[in-house]
Amino acid sequence: MKIVTNIAILSVALASLMCVGCGECRKCDGVQQEADARQIDSRVREYLSPVKILWTQNQELISNADVLLREGNGQADLTNSHICVMKSTEKEHPAILFDFGRELHGGLQIVTGQPASHTPVRIRVRFGESASEAMCEIDGVNGATNDHAVRDFETTLPWLGVKEVGNSGYRFVRIDLLDDNAELHLKEVRAISVMRDIPYRGSFACNDERLNKIWQTGAHTVHLNMQEYLWDGIKRDRLVWMGDLHPEITTVSYVFGYNDVVPKSLDLARDITPLPNWMSGMYTYSIWWVIVQRDWFYFHGDEEYLAQQREYLTGLLEILLTKVDENGFETSGGGFLDWPSKANQPAMRAGTQALMMMAMQAGSDMCERLGEVELAKRCAECYNKMVAAAPAVCEQYFKQAQEPTAPGSKQGASLLALAGALDAKKANDEVLQVEGARGFSTFYGYYMLQAMAKAGNYEGAMQVIRDFWGGMLDMGATSFWEDFNIDWLENAAPIDALVPEGKKDIHGDFGAYCYKGFRHSLCHGWASGPTSWLSQHVLGFEVVEPGCKVVKIVPHLGDLEWAEGSFPTPMGDIKVSHKRGVDGKVVSKIDAPRGVKIIRE
Repeated sequence: MKIVTNIAILSVALASLMCVGCGECRKCDGVQQEADARQIDSRVREYLSPVKILWTQNQELISNADVLLREGNGQADLTNSHICVMKSTEKEHPAILFDFGRELHGGLQIVTGQPASHTPVRIRVRFGESASEAMCEIDGVNGATNDHAVRDFETTLPWLGVKEVGNSGYRFVRIDLLDDNAELHLKEVRAISVMRDIPYRGSFACNDERLNKIWQTGAHTVHLNMQEYLWDGIKRDRLVWMGDLHPEITTVSYVFGYNDVVPKSLDLARDITPLPNWMSGMYTYSIWWVIVQRDWFYFHGDEEYLAQQREYLTGLLEILLTKVDENGFETSGGGFLDWPSKANQPAMRAGTQALMMMAMQAGSDMCERLGEVELAKRCAECYNKMVAAAPAVCEQYFKQAQEPTAPGSKQGASLLALAGALDAKKANDEVLQVEGARGFSTFYGYYMLQAMAKAGNYEGAMQVIRDFWGGMLDMGATSFWEDFNIDWLENAAPIDALVPEGKKDIHGDFGAYCYKGFRHSLCHGWASGPTSWLSQHVLGFEVVEPGCKVVKIVPHLGDLEWAEGSFPTPMGDIKVSHKRGVDGKVVSKIDAPRGVKIIRE
């Protein structure tokens, strides 16, 4: 019986690995559900050698360090050739800082050789998303922590063996030899990358390589966070944060198509939050659950999954309806948008009003599809009542709002425009486009870009993408950050080098609220907005009917000469290419799978 059980488990695991996640069927759902029931890890491990040694301490006590840059095999051997030797004295202890070239999720594999002494050796390991984080101390001053994932610890290495340690988000690793008068033989030090092996069905390319790299970096950022659940961060915030998921889920839909990590995470948020409690303890995050359910349904058209949400959805909408007074004003008294907005109360109030309007629209739509006609009508009536209150809300917002580039101002204006409470052109001209990328944020930057697109300012939005998200790339980013401010760039050193004297540490010297200094996460899925924005607005993919049965394709090249790419649908991938002719007109070629109706303007 035990052998049969093990074979069954193996068959499930192999089926999970063989499935490409095409989204054209739901066979993978059954495999995943069985894997979940058996607690089989759906992720894949990959071993990567470091690409560079950035720094050494007591270099005279280290020999042959460059052999650690060779491709390894994870196996100790008796030849003891190609060995890095680290020796310590009573007073001097060597250390090495490795750069693995890109942001990774996982741990570290260390393969040792055979020094004369067979005594196990103690080392200290420090993971860092920046070189300076891997060099820092957890001292309560610089923000460095072991929160959510232990990134600074001691361990013991065997003689002629293999040790695997760690579970965090990182790019850099520092190893210190701790024991006095010790000798450590290192054959290999390899990163263990742990993530889902899934194809990038969506794609984007244009004549601007900076935009191409930004699209890819946003996709990679979300891919890293697609662990067993959809997290917001792989070093810190290794949790299902409901509001943060909206831009991530949009990116998942444009890049990977259907993936079980999304409904699995949405269901977790629902199941651990019985009504009338708020998801993640925040009123606005329960609102986001409603909006996400509507958007996920439009991308993938899973009516069975939508029906499973009926009881919770209708119960939540009933509660939300009580939070709008007879004059059409949302009455919660405030809520969370993003951290930069926290001190700007006019923006916060405007944002929660707008989010409620968006939830009423989404709720009405889904209730109609579920046959909840009376509740759908009440949601629609509530939305219309809030539209009637919009002039008063907007007047109050603009009267009390701080300058357009103040934290929160662009957040409030963008949400009002997207909800239909504020003219998008007014929001763009008076707030969003003022001083370009100044006042943008990583999370709500997506909604600012969306509002600029609604106003027709595609070129302005593309320039913000180049300046804001491209600014992170200029600082060595290979994934997008929890927060970023364009003003941080002045006299700052990049994350992939030690900070010279007189320069600012862009990781350790900045941040606020819960992300001060090195606690700041440099891989946060909520920052991936440009990836889906470029696919939606530059390539022109817009879902009109649930399940992508009808897709509108209207490209906006802005200042680009050409753009091409693909978009995953449940019926297969749509491929497009757009090229500007000598007359300035854009000529498009579209290849769509059977079952998808294309609308063009």
